[in-house]
Amino acid sequence: MNARSKCLYRMAAIGLALLLGGCAAPQAPGPLAGDPYPLLNRLSWGASSSAMAQLQQQGWPQFLQTQLHPDALPLPDEQQSQIDAMTISKTPLVELVQQLEQRRRDADAIAIDEDKKVARQAYQQELNRLQREAATRHLLRALYSPNQVQEQMNWFWMNHFSVHQGKGNLRAMLGDYEEHAIRAHALGHFRDLLGAVATHPAMLRYLDNEQNAAGHLNENYARELMELHTLGVDGGYSQHDVQELARVLTGVGINQNGKPGQKKELQAYYVRHGLFEFNPARHDFGDKQLLGQPIKSRGLDELNEALDRLATHPATARFISRKLALFWLDDDPPVALVQRMAQRFESSQGDIAATLELLFKSPEFAAAAGSKFKDPMRYVVSAVRLAYDQKPVLNVGPMLNWLNRMGEPLYGRVTPDGYPLPGSAWDSPGQMATRFEIARAIGSGSAGLFKTDGPQPQERTAFPQLANALYYQSIAKTLAPATAKALDQAASPQEWNSFLLSAPEMMFR
Repeated sequence: MNARSKCLYRMAAIGLALLLGGCAAPQAPGPLAGDPYPLLNRLSWGASSSAMAQLQQQGWPQFLQTQLHPDALPLPDEQQSQIDAMTISKTPLVELVQQLEQRRRDADAIAIDEDKKVARQAYQQELNRLQREAATRHLLRALYSPNQVQEQMNWFWMNHFSVHQGKGNLRAMLGDYEEHAIRAHALGHFRDLLGAVATHPAMLRYLDNEQNAAGHLNENYARELMELHTLGVDGGYSQHDVQELARVLTGVGINQNGKPGQKKELQAYYVRHGLFEFNPARHDFGDKQLLGQPIKSRGLDELNEALDRLATHPATARFISRKLALFWLDDDPPVALVQRMAQRFESSQGDIAATLELLFKSPEFAAAAGSKFKDPMRYVVSAVRLAYDQKPVLNVGPMLNWLNRMGEPLYGRVTPDGYPLPGSAWDSPGQMATRFEIARAIGSGSAGLFKTDGPQPQERTAFPQLANALYYQSIAKTLAPATAKALDQAASPQEWNSFLLSAPEMMFR
């Protein structure tokens, strides 16, 4: 790089607080009145030319309703075919887990140590492959799905009901958990979503509820169910409520084998769906008291009653509404708006789409355009969408690597609280330096997104065309004079792309 280029890179870096610790974080641009770009940039994972055409064709009212109540539209053919060919798409969860469990047992039974080590490594590699499939599917949908609000809410709820991929054989369960427990209910009713999560083996394994039995309470899931999933840490529950909910959850677990034997008087209570099992022999049938109200002994129906109570509690409406506003609006959502959202949440029986509609139509949402700092997931996806639009990515590996480097890998949060939603968690100088490197990789066309893995890799020619109609009609109007000046002094199209993708304005939505 010549001296002039180094100087220009330094200019862009300073604008992003890339350099020494005394630099301030980038400042949010103001809203652009009358242009749909700021709105599109927030309701999608990131604006693109094709998404802008969709919005302009439908108009704002229809576009919003289509996003809140999406049809089951497939992705473009190439991406949909890629997903359809995945093991997680073709093999049901029960079959997949049972196959892997047999593979693990076979490996453990090998007598020769070296052969056992090889077999165990192969088992772990298969789990890693399944996790990679789930992450690839997630990114392909984020990049190409026309239902962008649904895909963002899929990420939001996966983060809210977070599970960590590294526990046991969870990597084999992630695809089904995301597809059937989370994504299927992402814009539906919160109670349905809560119930799907509470009976999915991924959550039960992650938070140890399969170990929860009468006389041997494990409170992990009960505590997080109230603190993180429903009421919130200040939701008015006590340690006694945690213990009572844990009693309700006794016997709720996983069965990867055959049906266990039951005493005659308990057989009617036994429930099994796929890998989910309610085993009455492990359940505490004593009466319980949860949140000041009794729960009569009825087996698995006790859990349904408890979930009804948690889902409809006013504290849950407030907690979920504030978290939605934190994700979609800014780091300090207005109290009055959160209150209105909570009222809509309660009056609609936890209708997620109805609650979001109130948020998206609110004057507070309109006024906050361009004020939310992007977390790593949004920065990576928005940059690729803007750079390549509908051009099919052949390899999401670079994107997964970027997310790892910035500390937000899919399914990688070790603790059950999910990744932080405030943008202030992601604007450190080190974070910004990594974003500048990502912008340079994408902008130069050398990111590796269009080169397949394997012994005979295929590569397509792909160079981002960022100086397009979307840029000149909308994006250029949002740029500060310093950014525009840096772009004018770019020595090449690659440099120009890098400057744009790393501009302060590209860090906000």
